[in-house]
Amino acid sequence: MNHDWIDILLSPYYHNSFFHIILELTAVIFTIFSVFYAQKNNIWVYPIGIVSTIIYSYLTFYTSLYGNFIINLYYTFMSFYGWYIWMYKKDKNKKISITFCNKKDYFYTFILFLSTCIFSMMVYFFYGKLQSHFDWMDILTTGIYFSGMYQMSMKKVENWIFWMVGNGISVPIYFFKGFVLTGILFIILLLLAIVGFFIWKKKALNPMLS
Repeated sequence: MNHDWIDILLSPYYHNSFFHIILELTAVIFTIFSVFYAQKNNIWVYPIGIVSTIIYSYLTFYTSLYGNFIINLYYTFMSFYGWYIWMYKKDKNKKISITFCNKKDYFYTFILFLSTCIFSMMVYFFYGKLQSHFDWMDILTTGIYFSGMYQMSMKKVENWIFWMVGNGISVPIYFFKGFVLTGILFIILLLLAIVGFFIWKKKALNPMLS
């Protein structure tokens, strides 16, 4: 009886290929490492994160999670952009400091969030998949994560708030879609985002720590 909950958690993997299980596990490990590097304001967040986002791009498209597929494609492109920006600024001795958002940043973030949600809805309509609450949650998290990734590339403290909200919403989505390891991962990422927020907040208030 005590093993029933284990069977429930592992049941989605009874029908999955070994290849897909290994891919998901690899993406989970690389994602956790990328968040640790993000907390430390270390540029390795990007190359390590790119590996996980490419894998998740494949997995989410394969399981018709089109919103999350768009998210991971966006993560991949923004990771290359952020990687370039961080390296370029560093080479020019103009290292980007961790700061709080101003009104202009909030405006751009809102426009990005709104346009992303609208675009995601269009993708779902195109594939005829907008049929459940999980589809709408997927659209919402797409907008949230787009905004968070944009703010992260600009080194804004508030990017962690987007990760907190998005990760919390994503947990049931991934469990429902059979990505048990990823569902557990997002619980961990939610906790890491909370820690990351306070680390970056401290660095923003004390620029010498950035």
